Amino acid sequence: MLNAGDTAWVLASAALVMLMTPGLAFFYGGMVRVKSVLNMLMMNFICLAIVSVLWVLYGFGESFSSDAFGGLIGNFDHAGFADTWGKLAGFVTAATDTSPAVAWPGADALPVLAFAMFQLMFAVITPALISGSIADRTKFWGWCLFVVLWVTIVYFPVAHWVFSFDGFIGPDALGGWISNKLKALDFAGGTAVHINAGAAGLALAIVLGKRKGWPKDTGRPHNVPSVLLGAALLWFGWYGFNAGSALSAGDLAGVAFTNTTVATASAVLGWLLVEQLKFGKPTTLGAASGAVAGLVAITPACGFVTPLGSIAIGVIAGAVCALAVSLKYKLGFDDSLDVVGVHLVGGLVGTLLIGFFATTGVNSLGADGLFYGGGFTQLGKQAAAAFAVLGYSFVITLILGFIIKAAGGFRVKEEDEVSGIDEAQHAESAYDFGASVLGGHSGTIPGAIPASKSGVTLEGTKA
Repeated sequence: MLNAGDTAWVLASAALVMLMTPGLAFFYGGMVRVKSVLNMLMMNFICLAIVSVLWVLYGFGESFSSDAFGGLIGNFDHAGFADTWGKLAGFVTAATDTSPAVAWPGADALPVLAFAMFQLMFAVITPALISGSIADRTKFWGWCLFVVLWVTIVYFPVAHWVFSFDGFIGPDALGGWISNKLKALDFAGGTAVHINAGAAGLALAIVLGKRKGWPKDTGRPHNVPSVLLGAALLWFGWYGFNAGSALSAGDLAGVAFTNTTVATASAVLGWLLVEQLKFGKPTTLGAASGAVAGLVAITPACGFVTPLGSIAIGVIAGAVCALAVSLKYKLGFDDSLDVVGVHLVGGLVGTLLIGFFATTGVNSLGADGLFYGGGFTQLGKQAAAAFAVLGYSFVITLILGFIIKAAGGFRVKEEDEVSGIDEAQHAESAYDFGASVLGGHSGTIPGAIPASKSGVTLEGTKA
């Protein structure tokens, strides 16, 4: 029977997660050079358009139709959103000592389309995260082609591995191998989203190579307030990402919401302490990056650990990610906006620490980690899931990247990189500083503000 309260929460959460992609665009956009901010915004915004269409055509079916091959890929029965409207999704409730069994889809059933829209927003933001690793040097249409291929070959299958559970979309539906066979824990996408995006970001940074002048010229952030605004929007939307993954408006959503808050706050403190010790000053950019590192790390764990456990995860993630971002200078890859240092490393930290801090006292469907008497068993499962996704994403992304690059479609010309890819790729600039220029969307340059007969410039004519 459909649960109206849970359905409302999942739809509201989907809207919150949607807001994360434009939030990410401003977070990344503030960190790039002024001459490439529009390209950065477009690389994120276009993911909403491309992935939404692919999700309806075949993405949801590839991810959540009943398994077709060893837990690796769905069978496309829901391609074109076939057999989704008017249908419910939910789990069977097993009998316990105090309650009888409940037949599928159980008392907390959701409309399949509500679940599909919630999962769509995860599919949208994951390739958008990758874009930060190749800022300042990427052709727009090459990026669009990459997004089409990457979500098709990498994200949709990995979503099937991690998020597709036996019997959720249909009573006899078979899901993916990580969720059902390996039984690694990932509440909201530490493996499918963050390790996946971070590994792909590392591969693309290697394929596209270094920006001209890097590392001597690192390209200072052109708008730090935009970075902080973007981080705040991400933090706000992340409540839908994590608490929404409870798929019900109950206690588990409250736990995930609480853990998301305290882990993020702790990570900000952890990152700033590292900055203070290393550089002598805490920075605004560090606070924003620390918040994102905490959000990334708590994502897989937020439904399985206590609030005290989440504080520990946040502090560790903030400190480790702050130290990890400098590795690109030692190893020589130009990960422009630290996608590897924050999302790959933060995702690994959160996924592996579940093996230490998880407790069935918080979630009876989870497992006990090392600190709660569970031994090393769950830690081993977490490591297997994390490195399987990392390896698959890195290798396939490397192949896709080299193919697109060989076809000449991935990196802009050197002169365009120097002069600015906003003009070269989009025929626009984000800011017009000339006194006589009023802006406008047509691409034409408006004339100067007309003066009155007395020679005084008229006011109120800027609209």
